[in-house]
Amino acid sequence: MRRSLAARVAALSALPSVGFAQASGSFEAFLAGIRREAQGAGVSTATLNRAFAGIRPNERVLELDRRQAEFTISWEAYRDGRLSAARIDAGRRAYAENRGLLAQVQARTRVSARVVMGIWGLETNYGGFCGNFSVVEALATLAWEGRRAAFFRAELLAALRILDAGHIAPERMKGSHAGAMGQPQFMPSSFERLAMDFDGDGRRDIWDNRADALGSIGNYLARNGWREGEAWGFEVVLPAGFDRALAEPSRPRPATEWPGLDQWARMGVRRADGGPLGAGQGGIILPANQERGFQAFMALPNFHAIRRYNPSNFYALTVGMLGDRVTA
Repeated sequence: MRRSLAARVAALSALPSVGFAQASGSFEAFLAGIRREAQGAGVSTATLNRAFAGIRPNERVLELDRRQAEFTISWEAYRDGRLSAARIDAGRRAYAENRGLLAQVQARTRVSARVVMGIWGLETNYGGFCGNFSVVEALATLAWEGRRAAFFRAELLAALRILDAGHIAPERMKGSHAGAMGQPQFMPSSFERLAMDFDGDGRRDIWDNRADALGSIGNYLARNGWREGEAWGFEVVLPAGFDRALAEPSRPRPATEWPGLDQWARMGVRRADGGPLGAGQGGIILPANQERGFQAFMALPNFHAIRRYNPSNFYALTVGMLGDRVTA
């Protein structure tokens, strides 16, 4: 029978110290070590007291973390579940309500409002659901007992620095089971590097401040190679007998290694909407695990910028498609 978390906590507490990644020692001892490290980096005692008040290992966080590694889904199920009529309708309303702000974000970051909308919609349904886990508790759980303890320890320390800087209160620092935060779902280290105080109020609030949230998405893409004035890609129709070995692997090659769009045109590749392929370079993406029909896309260099947000072809394609549909 699978032991309860409480039983595992008790058992771990009795073990000798055998290395952090193996969750040695009690959760309380682990927090004490984090407290010392954070204080050494300048985080105040008051912040630490407030951040750690009442937290404990979260069994649900560990269950979700382990389930994620086994997650598989077909392209059609992934696409259709995220491009639902309800999400697209909500996106069109959100785009209409925030058109002025999105224009400001595009002007300042040089990133298309279309892709900002796609990420905002896919990550949190336009800010409708940003996660209900305590970020500090989730990160502490994963850093103490999870698969990637060193990674989550660094993220926990970053979260404590964010709290100490006053960007958000501990009780409002909510996110996913893995610690992704706010409307853009930034990990704390990404927040420190890329979150924007878009409205200039002195705080970078990606939870409740829509300007900061959307500006931060734009800044993330801008800092990861987004090319102003270019699209992410488009659906294509491949010629009969197309050699699938010419398509990109699950981790696409750098855009500089892609063929020219004129080469693809000579091979008979056509845009699904009937338009010209255009100029530049592109790579063919054939989503894996297709169960019905056959769908293909031409990825342009900005496809790589979206993949920096989440290194999944499914994700990048769906962000692009959602953004195109809600801003059409």
